Amino acid sequence: MNDITDLARGAIGADELSVQLVRPRMPAIERTLKPTVVRIVWPLKPTIVDPQRFPDIAAMLTRLFATAAIALASIKAKLGGRCDQ
Repeated sequence: MNDITDLARGAIGADELSVQLVRPRMPAIERTLKPTVVRIVWPLKPTIVDPQRFPDIAAMLTRLFATAAIALASIKAKLGGRCDQ
């Protein structure tokens, strides 16, 4: 089993993209076998965007990844620089 924390989530057109922190629920000694990871969940099919809207979509993706990076940094700060605890 894993602990999953959403770092960021956002709509891309009609689809949704999420960035998650996935931490295994197991003793620390065993975590080296299954480490903590950041998972990016992309839509299952291509997202179609009007060229006029593309700059807005690109900006949204940039904000989404920046939000995820800030959330991950916050988690790491609370855990003394590590996020696999």
